[in-house]
Amino acid sequence: MKKVYEIAEKIEGAAIIGDKDAICTSIERDSRKVKEGTLFVAIKGANFDGHDFLEDAQKKGAVAVLSENDFTPPKGMTLIKVPNLEESLKIIAPFFYDYPAKSMRVIGITGTNGKTTTSYLIRRILRENGYKVGLIGTIQIMIEEEIINTANTTPDIVELQNVLERMKEANIDYVVMEVSSHALALQRVAGIEFDTAVFTNLTQDHLDFHKTIENYRAAKAKLFKSLSENVTKPNKCAVVNIDDAAGDYMLKAANTKHITYSIDGDSAICAKNADIAFEGTNFTLTGDYGTADIKLHLTGRFNVYNALAAIGACLAENIPLENIKKALADFTRVHGRFERVGGKNISVIVDYAHTPDGVENALKTAREIAKNRVIAVFGCGGDRDKTKRPIMGKIAAKLSDIVIATSDNPRTENPESILDDVMAGVSENIGNKTVERITDRKTAIYRAVELATDGDIVAILGKGHENYQILNTGKIHFDDGEVARDALKEYGK
Repeated sequence: MKKVYEIAEKIEGAAIIGDKDAICTSIERDSRKVKEGTLFVAIKGANFDGHDFLEDAQKKGAVAVLSENDFTPPKGMTLIKVPNLEESLKIIAPFFYDYPAKSMRVIGITGTNGKTTTSYLIRRILRENGYKVGLIGTIQIMIEEEIINTANTTPDIVELQNVLERMKEANIDYVVMEVSSHALALQRVAGIEFDTAVFTNLTQDHLDFHKTIENYRAAKAKLFKSLSENVTKPNKCAVVNIDDAAGDYMLKAANTKHITYSIDGDSAICAKNADIAFEGTNFTLTGDYGTADIKLHLTGRFNVYNALAAIGACLAENIPLENIKKALADFTRVHGRFERVGGKNISVIVDYAHTPDGVENALKTAREIAKNRVIAVFGCGGDRDKTKRPIMGKIAAKLSDIVIATSDNPRTENPESILDDVMAGVSENIGNKTVERITDRKTAIYRAVELATDGDIVAILGKGHENYQILNTGKIHFDDGEVARDALKEYGK
């Protein structure tokens, strides 16, 4: 908890209207979460203005409001007026919770693809070695076994600092965090001291936000620059995939110790003789930290990279290689990441692939392990980078035997317009293969299962773990795995 004047003192140009000694016990941006003692952050967003909820926040117990507007607060509330609200929050939120990240080791993972699987692998290894672990990522937040749902890969700064404080109170040893490019560009991770930073890869994504691939790369690099800034904890390390073209850029940004990884390359740790099968993957780890035969229940070349990233991060944290090997052998799956959801004579795979590189990795793996044909069901999200749509269509047409183009999360866009963009790329590569355009995603999944014959793999791409679909009419429940299992049951496959 902090007094109002203590908070205001952190921000140059801040002014107080009301009781400077009022005690704040929490910070909230959402008026629905306000309770007794809350400092309510009144933000004006695209759809809502927090100032419209001041009376409601006061009735629920808010003692103060943080705003960049000049006004008379409701009776009983104190106004902390700051020059720039978002910039102020980057200072106030970590301070309010006494910089909880400094009390734990923090491993940050960034990259276009592979962050989620890598984070779960690291979590498993650390827990198998006796550490208490918190996880912050795309699927969920976990404090040991406690699960907290989240809307973003990296939560906003207020929620994030609150979660870190809860982890500190739970005596967590390690925080394993997916760090998105948005979070780095918008400084949602301000006030967090990272100890090990992991780079997986960089391919086209989020250009609707970053505009150029160079800006996207520079945003990712901020994680590695942070390793040598405001250091209070020892043993910093950058773990970098040098098979990726952006790997060298990340290494140059990191003024600290590093561990490089690659497949069949010249790196600190390297995967040799990878044997990839439907049931799992085996490879020999070689390099500066010894040799080990690694066995995974995960399949695909991309999961070899994910395993290397996790191994590198845990080696950086001084976990013995033999212990890492054992923990990896016991790991089974990550929900929605090349996950087999059913099938007797055919196999249905659900994967989160929603970028050109992700689609290529998923379909190459399906092609490698399929006994017969590969049937791809995929679409592209609305209100997002439009330039990747024809690219994804072209890749799907090249690597699949049958393509079924459908909706993903169209959001406010017309689903048919999105499919027009996708089909432009499909048409370039489809040749005489079968292609169908089915806007309704459920119908598309049923059609793919209907078309599948013995030995086929149906790869349903784009949504993975998500159990919803965002339409222009709002969010509805939709789970690719559920729909696929229903279709398999109906067609007896």
